Amino acid sequence: MAAKKSRQSEVKRKTKETDITLSFAIDGAGVIQCTSGVPFMDHMLTLFAVHGFFDLTVRASGDTEVDAHHTVEDLGICLGQALKKSLQDFSGIRRYGFSSLPMDETLVRVTLDCSNRPFLHYGVPSLEQKVGDFDTQLAKEFLRAFSLHGGLTLHVEMVHGENTHHILEAIFKALGRALDQATTIDPRAKGPVSSKGSL
Repeated sequence: MAAKKSRQSEVKRKTKETDITLSFAIDGAGVIQCTSGVPFMDHMLTLFAVHGFFDLTVRASGDTEVDAHHTVEDLGICLGQALKKSLQDFSGIRRYGFSSLPMDETLVRVTLDCSNRPFLHYGVPSLEQKVGDFDTQLAKEFLRAFSLHGGLTLHVEMVHGENTHHILEAIFKALGRALDQATTIDPRAKGPVSSKGSL
């Protein structure tokens, strides 16, 4: 019997603005160690990993004295790259994932395709500008970078909601659940699930 391929990877990214080391395992247990210098982003990544049953370790520093933009965007880049490296040629996975997730008064939907065709639709109305010290516009920047570098077609929609913290939490929980579904191995798949034979 052939050994199961390890679906995990490590990515390092160092620029004049950020220094990030990130390791990611698809077939994990929701174990996370995250110190990004942006506490709210650590919280969101924790939700993503726990609800997706991914193992995730992040060590990051950045020019947060300017603002958190560079760090958050580069975290999205690194996580996307790690996902794509872990999936290799996208063989054997279910490919599509969907989660409709409630949190108190909030309901969000995340629908994605591990398609190798990056696209982000972010159907979330304008939120309160800040949650604590976190600029809520950065959630979209993270998701754009993640979808681009992970090869994801990603649709994020808020059905309804009022509390900005709840909305963002629901998005990251739903993202984890949808990605877990999409990256699950389907024993019927002999390669990438595509009529073309590759993605």
